Amino acid sequence: MNELKNTIKGTIWAAGDPGFAEQSRPWNLAVEQKVVAVVEAADADDVAATVSYAALHGLAVTTQPTGHSASGSADGTILLRTHRLNSVEIIGGSAEAGPNGVARVGAGAQWGQVLAAASPLGLTGLAGSSPVVGVTGYTLGGGLSWFSRAYGFAADSVLAFDAIDAGGAKIRVTAETDPELFWALRGGGGDFAVVTALEFALRPAPFLYGGRIMWPVERAPEVLAAYREVTATAPEELTVWFDLLKFPGGPGFVTVDCTFLGEHPGDLLSPFDRIGGAISDGRGLLPVAELGGICAEPTDPLPSMSSAYLLTSLDDAVAEVLLADPIDPLVSVQIRHLGGALSRPVPGGGAAGHLDEPYLVYLLGLPSQDTADRIEGLSKALVPHTTGRKPYTMLHDGEHAASAFPRDTLDRLRDLKRARDPRGVIRANFPVL
Repeated sequence: MNELKNTIKGTIWAAGDPGFAEQSRPWNLAVEQKVVAVVEAADADDVAATVSYAALHGLAVTTQPTGHSASGSADGTILLRTHRLNSVEIIGGSAEAGPNGVARVGAGAQWGQVLAAASPLGLTGLAGSSPVVGVTGYTLGGGLSWFSRAYGFAADSVLAFDAIDAGGAKIRVTAETDPELFWALRGGGGDFAVVTALEFALRPAPFLYGGRIMWPVERAPEVLAAYREVTATAPEELTVWFDLLKFPGGPGFVTVDCTFLGEHPGDLLSPFDRIGGAISDGRGLLPVAELGGICAEPTDPLPSMSSAYLLTSLDDAVAEVLLADPIDPLVSVQIRHLGGALSRPVPGGGAAGHLDEPYLVYLLGLPSQDTADRIEGLSKALVPHTTGRKPYTMLHDGEHAASAFPRDTLDRLRDLKRARDPRGVIRANFPVL
């Protein structure tokens, strides 16, 4: 790797170098990555040089700022770390930027940074539940946000990408400059170019109400019944998630997490207020910058095993499956309410498309055979109530991009991959081929 070391400003670790094992480790510590080298890029020029080097020497590049969605597909590649490209700039409202302004972020920026910058302006990006997830990878996979019921996938708010193509050339990708690649990058994954920066429209959030209510797990049937009642008529400004939680060695809980784009949801959440025995209730007005505190997910790397499924309904049969057995050995059984803007096709939208399914169930546990068996058992029991499709943004180790897209979308993505990167120089966490 000396040729590349002499070209870039960043740092390279080759297999066998001190620190290589640590640098090649993804956020999910259960995923092993047998890469040939790790490149920590200092800037976009380093990214271009790395891709050019890989193309010249018959290698592939996998890009991971943090590795939250690492899948084990990086074996044999150069692992490109872009976390140093973490700039965040808020561009004021204008005819070009949009009435609410635009965020321009580097490939390594995390959602917590964006929300901290946008929050004082009464604005938000379409962030998910964790402040330490990278904006770029999340958005390339579609980006399922707390606010997607109101505004759709995060990918459809993107206005432009700065990227490196499979030959190592810098490109600017917009609806005007390259409509097909622009479509693919908005939800089709990172298989088509290495993104070094992106620009996306911000949304108004002068007030945000949200928080978590927690009960002992014995209240789960009542809470799920109330959840079904609330979500049946929820306006698009309201998003509510249901969660069965069981941390190792501790008691079980049932929680409801919510956000409402406004000062107060009125009586929309009153069915939960009628359930007695709540352990805690953290609902209230909060700055957008504190969005990640609602679920309080871990912010340090850890091992995990998970899977997600799109539900056609949340009827009595689904409720019975989810509540039939103790949570163990899983840590979390979460239901997310979808619908709203997510269910509507977007004119000129990206590869993320839309979701007809009204709910998503997400299963998470520590890696073990018992966890794998429980996930498999639940997935089989839920088969009559799922469509088989999984959001790309929630694919996990061992799953394939093919399960994330309708057949016509997948064929279009594959055609683009063959045309733009026939030698496979760029390899996503979940390749389309």
